[in-house]
Amino acid sequence: MTARKCFAAKAPAKINLTLHIEGRRADGYHDLQSLVAFAGTGDFLTLALDDFFSLTLEGPSAIEAGDGGDNLVARADRALRAAKPGLRTGAFHLVKRLPVAAGIGGGSADAAAALRLLAAANDLSLDDPALYAAARAAGADVPVCVVPRARMMAGVGERLGPAIRLPPLFAVLVNPRVPVETRAVFLKLGLKPGESLGYGPHPAIVSGMDFESFLRALKRGRNDMEDAACVLAPVIGHVLSVVSGARGCRLARMSGSGATCFALFETCRQAGAAARTISHGHPEWWVKATLLR
Repeated sequence: MTARKCFAAKAPAKINLTLHIEGRRADGYHDLQSLVAFAGTGDFLTLALDDFFSLTLEGPSAIEAGDGGDNLVARADRALRAAKPGLRTGAFHLVKRLPVAAGIGGGSADAAAALRLLAAANDLSLDDPALYAAARAAGADVPVCVVPRARMMAGVGERLGPAIRLPPLFAVLVNPRVPVETRAVFLKLGLKPGESLGYGPHPAIVSGMDFESFLRALKRGRNDMEDAACVLAPVIGHVLSVVSGARGCRLARMSGSGATCFALFETCRQAGAAARTISHGHPEWWVKATLLR
């Protein structure tokens, strides 16, 4: 029997270093500006070429992710096959490590990884318009995850800036294992169509900034979903208190719609020590030290 050709890809966690909600549009969607980075931790996806699509899962978050038609890997595969008749697909296997409904784009990263694998299997370029359209059809956060490099995203996630070279950003990610629904957080914001929060513009972020300059700019940013998420899941406030109190923490903030929070450190040693201390004090939490890029 001839072995099936296989492809593999990482699906790194997406971290919203900032998340400015500029207003709610007439169609009900919210316009945003966000500086996105990607972690060294994430899920892992493989594709073995076959005549039909299938998806199997394993890992600590596999049950919550689900393997049915609503899984974003399946949605991305359907969208790209619709745009590219005759596209070769196959058996996907997802090792699901990231917590779900956690504000770190786990499902979106998985969908983007699936698109990268399908592109490799079918000799498609990652800048193929059909690939981008499939990413948008799969979910608002999928396009920014297709090429997982730090960049600005705007609109509802469809407008992407160029890749940004960040200074070394050692981070600790903490999720209290409490899922937070993005839609519920947007509803709690309470913006009516046409309304704006009016909290001020996004700070300028450019490639090649040194750590201190980058940090000063980042501190002028914010996550406009943080307060609403804390009302829905008060444990987020506790997580922020814990991570911001870690020795060496220079900035703590919630990612996305929560409940994952991140803390930034100057050195790998500081981040590792903070992760060990937080894990020891809260063994029920998901805690990862990582490097953002």
